[in-house]
Amino acid sequence: MGFLRIRTTVDERPGRLASLAAALADRGGNILGLSVQSDADGTVDEFVADIPAGPEAVREALEAAGGRRVQVVPATAHELTDEPTRALLLASRLRSMPWRLPEFLAELLRADDARWIYGEAVSDLPDPTLLVVPVAPKRAVRLRRAELPFTLTEAARAASFVRLAQPPVEQSAGEPVIRLSDGEEVTVRPLTSIYREAIRDLHDRCSPEARRFRYFTSMPALPARMFDQLCDRSRGHSIVAGHDGQVVAMASLMFTPDPGIAEMAFLVEDRWQGRGLGTALARSLVREARDLGYAEVRATMLSDNVRMRRLLLSLGATLGYTEDPGVMEARLPVGALASSA
Repeated sequence: MGFLRIRTTVDERPGRLASLAAALADRGGNILGLSVQSDADGTVDEFVADIPAGPEAVREALEAAGGRRVQVVPATAHELTDEPTRALLLASRLRSMPWRLPEFLAELLRADDARWIYGEAVSDLPDPTLLVVPVAPKRAVRLRRAELPFTLTEAARAASFVRLAQPPVEQSAGEPVIRLSDGEEVTVRPLTSIYREAIRDLHDRCSPEARRFRYFTSMPALPARMFDQLCDRSRGHSIVAGHDGQVVAMASLMFTPDPGIAEMAFLVEDRWQGRGLGTALARSLVREARDLGYAEVRATMLSDNVRMRRLLLSLGATLGYTEDPGVMEARLPVGALASSA
């Protein structure tokens, strides 16, 4: 048959990738390229293989090995180029010719069509073969790819690529300052060990309900081991918001073993809730996730945490129940918010 590009959605379990590779090998396939991507309902494994079997035989083999929504399309030898090198070369061309952004985006994602769209309707479309990449509040690039739906990982790549065509953001002097809806200002800094006592005081001032919403139990104090984990930059990035010498909120972006996925959580002192601080911290974490290369940010919350649900819905997250009926999960694609955050 020749070169094929093969995608399948899988449940992330030990040995699943090996099962898929073995299924392709049984059909005489030689795997020449592999990527693992995050998507809305699981992990997407993508192979480029030289395989004599036809698309239908490949599809049946991967479904038997545990794959879901298997898609097989023709590929060419040109697609065997090193993906990081290809992306870097496109980035170099974009920096010198930013007006060709749609064309380069199409090449980056191997889209069939790419064009500018203007006006209010620049949000994601329900059709998975269409991807809308925000460039400015009322301007975006719409991509179409008929044979392979776009993944969340590809949306994140596109959002990062768009940043290269935009003017550099002016860095304000000093530390970041958030102005709240009532005009009050708080300063945002990375969480480090010097805030151990301040975090203890924050927990003391928070109500049992605020702590329960954060930890699923009204934890009176943050254990030393958990505090140290939040400060560990190899595990994630946490920030604190301060006002008048006190820490009034803490937000954390924690890395996960799932490809392209990070988790975020917040603790905001009661008297600072409902003033826009949580939303501002959430946007800051999404920008951090984007800069770190994540495709999706998730948050787990108690189902009666109405304020958190509203906050995440306002950012474009989708909500769903977990196996525990009292616990919900929010999923926020980084690419949908990053360009406007």
